[in-house]
Amino acid sequence: MNIDLTDTTTRRIQEALTQARHLMGGPAVGMVLTLIIVTDESAQYDAVRAATEAAREHPCRVLTVISRDARGSSSRLDAEIRMGETGPGETVLLRMYGPLAEHADSVVVPLLMPDTPVVTWWPGGRVPKAPSGDPLGALAQRRVTDSYAARDRLGTLARLAEVYQPGDTDFAWTRITNWRSLLAAALDQDHDEITGGEVAAEPDSPSAELLAAWLEVRLGVTVLRAASDGPGITGVKLTTREGDIEVSRTDGRVATLSRPGQPDRQVALHRRPMADLLAEELRRLDPDEVYQDAVTRFAKDLSAATGSSSGSDSASGSGSASGSGSGSASAEGDAAKKAASRRPGKGK
Repeated sequence: MNIDLTDTTTRRIQEALTQARHLMGGPAVGMVLTLIIVTDESAQYDAVRAATEAAREHPCRVLTVISRDARGSSSRLDAEIRMGETGPGETVLLRMYGPLAEHADSVVVPLLMPDTPVVTWWPGGRVPKAPSGDPLGALAQRRVTDSYAARDRLGTLARLAEVYQPGDTDFAWTRITNWRSLLAAALDQDHDEITGGEVAAEPDSPSAELLAAWLEVRLGVTVLRAASDGPGITGVKLTTREGDIEVSRTDGRVATLSRPGQPDRQVALHRRPMADLLAEELRRLDPDEVYQDAVTRFAKDLSAATGSSSGSDSASGSGSASGSGSGSASAEGDAAKKAASRRPGKGK
């Protein structure tokens, strides 16, 4: 069932939702959470489709906030309600025009499911400066971003690391769940002491930076970054005196696990679609302490690398000659320096 409401109000949207549930024979609300998607017209189709697929596992009310022409002088709210056609949840597309687009939280709050958790997701490159400080992010227990989709991937991850608050997470972290599971399983078997490591991936992969930081935290060793042609992460190598424990994946689908003195094993390690990433994030709504440890370590390494770079720049007399850029530009440069400092060479 599709219902289109033009130049409407939140009261009329609520009445339409209630009427639609009665017409479909389901007067009770059976949603487990509210998912707020903050996006634009170009990205809303893929985001809503992923949310609809995730709703099969997590029935939810999806509120898609789409800002349209915020420069206009008059405010207007258009709504599109979708129920019962593709999933068990309720989907409401909210298109906001004029000054109303700057106050989307005032429209969203009356439509939140009572006594249920709230998750806010910024798909694509729409990443707020501080997710927890964003008006729509402040409504949520979990705030999901995607630094990989941003124009400056490592700069965005660096900025998110600086403003991290419990409840923040990023698809760059969710993408490495299977990598972390495979590596943890490999290290559950007997092995010699690990003395170092290396993660090979695309040069600007935020997932690779988080995986390297996670390994450093868990193993207490230095993990370098090597550049590869991708796609995504292509390999992880952990060095021991007996030889290397290595996971190699060059095609984005099947990985090869190599251990000293044992035959190689083939392991399925597909690159995951957006719907799978979102469904995983909706499974747990409490703060992710492991992600916090990894992103905090990334920020610490970034600070150390840029601090030493600044010292060398100052010594050579070139440090502050062009230092009048914005904070975003600084983050870009800092992240680039940090990534370069962790690469032993061209890589493989």
